[in-house]
Amino acid sequence: MKVAIMGAGLSGLTCAIVLERNGLKPTIYEKMGQVGDRFINAEAFMSILNRPIHDVIRYITEEFHIDLKPVSHIAKLNIHTENSHAKIEEHIGFINIRGRHQFSFEMQLLEQLKSDIHFNSSPPYDEISKEFSHVVLATGDSADALQLHNYRKNLSVSLKGATVRGEFDRYTATVWLNHNYAPKGYGYILPFSEHEANLVTAHPNLSTVTEEDQQKYWDALYQTVQTQTNQSLPVTDQFQITNFVIGSCIHPRIGNTFFTGNNFGAIMPFIGFGQFVSILTGIYAAYDILGYGSYEELTKPLRKSYERSLVLRQVMESLSNNQYDHIVSMLNGKLGKRIFKPSNQDPLKYLSYFLRFFVRRS
Repeated sequence: MKVAIMGAGLSGLTCAIVLERNGLKPTIYEKMGQVGDRFINAEAFMSILNRPIHDVIRYITEEFHIDLKPVSHIAKLNIHTENSHAKIEEHIGFINIRGRHQFSFEMQLLEQLKSDIHFNSSPPYDEISKEFSHVVLATGDSADALQLHNYRKNLSVSLKGATVRGEFDRYTATVWLNHNYAPKGYGYILPFSEHEANLVTAHPNLSTVTEEDQQKYWDALYQTVQTQTNQSLPVTDQFQITNFVIGSCIHPRIGNTFFTGNNFGAIMPFIGFGQFVSILTGIYAAYDILGYGSYEELTKPLRKSYERSLVLRQVMESLSNNQYDHIVSMLNGKLGKRIFKPSNQDPLKYLSYFLRFFVRRS
């Protein structure tokens, strides 16, 4: 059995680690010059998005024996709208780092890998599929799935972000739901140390929003954050992504080709993070190759989560600033704490079922 893994990101590396530990050495190709060869950014593991799992880091460690260390846990979540604010103090989740950082998830996984990686290498799929018995597509975007006509696009988004220096509470995440900063999207600041944080705006690609407009939105949020924190926040690094496709594969596996990570549909449309699903699809692809289970069956819950997240995203894009104000004001106090408190109940699951009818009608 010969296995090729195309991509050395989260799904590719986790797949390779599981295969190695079970006596199968894969061949890994990575088109970039090193693991994590991208901008540095902080991401959030939000527990409410992964119910009934309460602690995703513990789950990954205990279930799959893969060690990942976040930079901090989130003990407080601030949500700002145009005229309202909610503060939830609970175990919300974790903050992790991606990209060119010594503590990024990619670098942590690389330390657990024994196989060599062929860097600056991206052989055509047609050639790889003939040479290897199994191919794992883990290239970090949906390009391969689209090329193979195995991808359903739901939306495309643009992000603009920067690393800023200042004084931060590394256990607090802050989100803005305000069309003045991100039309039909959101802004957020995630600290990844006491002195560094990512400030990001993310919104769907709209014909009415130009690149100049995107800069204005980010600048407006940047000024607001400096005012609210009463400090100057010098920018040390910047990144911008335009027309990034979010969707899901039609078939998780075709023949002996496995679609993992963003080729699978790892990014949850509602919030926009996908590291947990990327890791799981890499593990599940390895399990199938090793004969421990069916990739299609193992990933069914992930596909259902994606569909629920898509409904919530569609509803979010339909809300006005006044509606944001009303919803967020209700999250203060016991209601917000009850929703975010670790539980086997999945409030977003039930909410998406309720809202699905209205989305279809619209």
